[in-house]
Amino acid sequence: MNRQRSYQWVSIWAASIFIAVLSHLFFLTEFLKGRYMTGLNDGLSQMIPFKYFLYNLYTNGEFFYSESFGLGGGVFSQLGYYFSTSIVFIVTVLVTFLLEKVGAISTPDLFYWANTLIVISILRMTCIIALTTYFFRTIRFHSIPAFIGAVLYGTSVIYFRHVTYWEFFADAMLFFPLLLIGVERIMQNGKCGMFISAVALNMIDNFYFAYVNFLLAFLYILFRWLFPLFIEETEKGKQVKLFLVGGIAGAGISAPFFIPSVYGYLNNFRPEYKDAIPLFGAVDNLLLHGRIVILPAFVLLCLLMIPLYKNRAFRFFAFSTIVLCILHYSPFIGSMFNGFSAPQYRWEHYLSLAVGGTAAAALQQLRTLHLKNIVISAIIATGLYIVFYTFDPKLKMPMYESYLLICAGITIALFFVFIWNKKRWTTWLMIAFLLFTTVLTANMFQEEKLTYRDNGKNKGPVYGITREYMESEHYYGVDQRALIRNIQAAETNPLARIDWMIETRNNTPIVQNFNGMSVYSSILNKHLLFFYLQDLHIDMRRESVSRYASLGDRANLYSILNGSYAIRKEGGDPVPFGFTEIAREGEYRAYKNDYLLPFARTTSILYSEKDLEDAPALVKEHAMLQGIILPVINGEEIPKVVNVVNEVAFEPVNATYEDGVLHVTEGEGGLDVVMGGNDLKEDSFLSFFIQRKSNDKAFNLKVNGFTTERKENDSIYRTNVNDLTIRVPSGERISIRVPKGKYDLNDFSMYTEDYSLLKAVKARSDQEAPIEVSWNGSKAKIMLDNQKGDSHILLPIPFEKGWTAKRNGEKTPILQANYAFTGIELGNGKNEIELTYYPPYFWPSVGISILSILFSVYWNRRKKKAAKATF
Repeated sequence: MNRQRSYQWVSIWAASIFIAVLSHLFFLTEFLKGRYMTGLNDGLSQMIPFKYFLYNLYTNGEFFYSESFGLGGGVFSQLGYYFSTSIVFIVTVLVTFLLEKVGAISTPDLFYWANTLIVISILRMTCIIALTTYFFRTIRFHSIPAFIGAVLYGTSVIYFRHVTYWEFFADAMLFFPLLLIGVERIMQNGKCGMFISAVALNMIDNFYFAYVNFLLAFLYILFRWLFPLFIEETEKGKQVKLFLVGGIAGAGISAPFFIPSVYGYLNNFRPEYKDAIPLFGAVDNLLLHGRIVILPAFVLLCLLMIPLYKNRAFRFFAFSTIVLCILHYSPFIGSMFNGFSAPQYRWEHYLSLAVGGTAAAALQQLRTLHLKNIVISAIIATGLYIVFYTFDPKLKMPMYESYLLICAGITIALFFVFIWNKKRWTTWLMIAFLLFTTVLTANMFQEEKLTYRDNGKNKGPVYGITREYMESEHYYGVDQRALIRNIQAAETNPLARIDWMIETRNNTPIVQNFNGMSVYSSILNKHLLFFYLQDLHIDMRRESVSRYASLGDRANLYSILNGSYAIRKEGGDPVPFGFTEIAREGEYRAYKNDYLLPFARTTSILYSEKDLEDAPALVKEHAMLQGIILPVINGEEIPKVVNVVNEVAFEPVNATYEDGVLHVTEGEGGLDVVMGGNDLKEDSFLSFFIQRKSNDKAFNLKVNGFTTERKENDSIYRTNVNDLTIRVPSGERISIRVPKGKYDLNDFSMYTEDYSLLKAVKARSDQEAPIEVSWNGSKAKIMLDNQKGDSHILLPIPFEKGWTAKRNGEKTPILQANYAFTGIELGNGKNEIELTYYPPYFWPSVGISILSILFSVYWNRRKKKAAKATF
């Protein structure tokens, strides 16, 4: 018996990997042609870079923090949404590290991680199919139907959509059936061990999808209570107790991973989504054009066959499928599963699993069907296909070219063949065609929906993501890398930052391996985001959430925040004041900051955030140059600057401007700001409010040579920050240009800057003894002799919970300074300061985890002893 069972599971694993390979056939052929299984946007901008970045960190012994993550950040917390706690990624890291150490592979680079995408995906899908087969077996499906149902789940289009665009999303499909196996163990046997493990693994792997999977598991439990599968099941009150105790124990075990990740999420800033969210709306075409789920014709026909509903398992899964299909068309439900933010449809792997369960249950009951059932089902299904085809405006293909319609027609024909001859071979023919259509749908979806086509947009490669594109100037260009390596070779300061990113690719510093000034991640340090969006109004050249970039060409900020170099493409973005060209490669130029200030600076001049609350950005810059800004103190009188907006004239160009409304009547127009010659200094800081009156289009705003992209008013990625401050070199005429349309444009203010304060601070710092600083990931050390008796030291290390400080061996508080950075109080004379970072609440959560493991072991052993005693 054991040998037979072992053989059965070996066969299931072999069949699982066979189906997984077949389901990736299109991507495998593309891979052999030099194209990668990833998307142009987040795939290249986040998935591959983050895996490359974290592997290098982990294998160098750093697990928690990196100074190269933007301006510095706790990657264990902030990348918990991606890969830092992903079990699949951690296993991949271990295997890769071993292969590297034994010499089987060279040091993994970006292309290694691009190449392994398809291998990891096939192995993940194999595990999903095998694990889901086991789940269906726990609810007493026969092996073949259980495997077929698992294939429908594992190869569903939502898996390929996830793995291509946001790879870590696909891990949720692995841990969801594991969670349901734990649920079934409690419901059927009153055993809690598997549930505890499943809860812990879900919460360790990804806090966001743990939330999604737990909501889905709750739905599953409700459906199971409505439609019991077995006569003898654990009493519901006892189930609830076991779910609560097991859930708490599993959560406790996951604490060192889950708590820091959740803290990262809570310490993030994302503008509130204020648009109306309808209860129901057109999402996509489930039958013919699904981008998330495609309902197989076999399942649709089965759902319309009344006799099948006499079976408990079919009734349960059919009801689940129908309810989930209805919820598929609810943006409100999409919002609920996305934390009541903008609607996203990341929960629908449950629908795919319900579809698989429906198919599996139906396959076991086919012999109960009669000709009448097939005829009625076929007629209704045909009507539904006609309706879905006719009323879908996105369907552009002729009906006879739709492979899904052709497959539906053949499926109907096979049902008639089955009714005509209920022999074993007709059942196998039905199963074979169901597998064929499943694999075909997966591969067609890859080719039609997931393969990038530029179509003349000039945003990427002509077809597919190729190595050639990744090595081009659009991603990882040779000239760019050569220029960066030249800077790094000549620079003696390991903390020097380079302001450089390829357009829209804020993670260029990670890709090209240097300390930069930009980052793109769904979870970031909110203090830095507020610093950019609200406190200093730094324009990043592209309005978007989840990222920050550069410093708006504002020289004071570069000097304060260690902006040592800038790289610009010839004829591209402007260069900040005080930067001098030092090198060039091809079309790219490198510039060095002549007014860079020391990494660590001391001061006794304190300013209050409250006093500066309504001050212009330039005043805040001056305050940071002269001293330090702290949240709650009685500060010095704030610096003064003169608003010269009343001394300028506004001249419409190809536009009218009345009562704060700009109406551009031709292709491009706007306002010219005309200044008097006496007002000219090095730079002008022009501030204003701007918002397009219609929601339909994004637009480019140009202020002289500075261009910034503004989102549509209804975009889910807009920041809702419409008060802008743009720095431009001073001139007698400053042009503001926007495309044709109407805009609210008002609240102008204007300040000019001669940088005399920056020059004075730079000259003074050059006369002072340098402060010794070392900063490597989660540890930093500062040595200074405070002979001047300054009260505080300021460091451009982002303020973040998790840092602790010791001064001369004694703990000292870390202050939130200059809105988003680190300040520490000094003593007179020698100060040896040590900073150490651990993820927030890390050590208490380790303690909780240990106690939870001990409790789980004790509780399960006690239950086993009690069960044996009862027996």
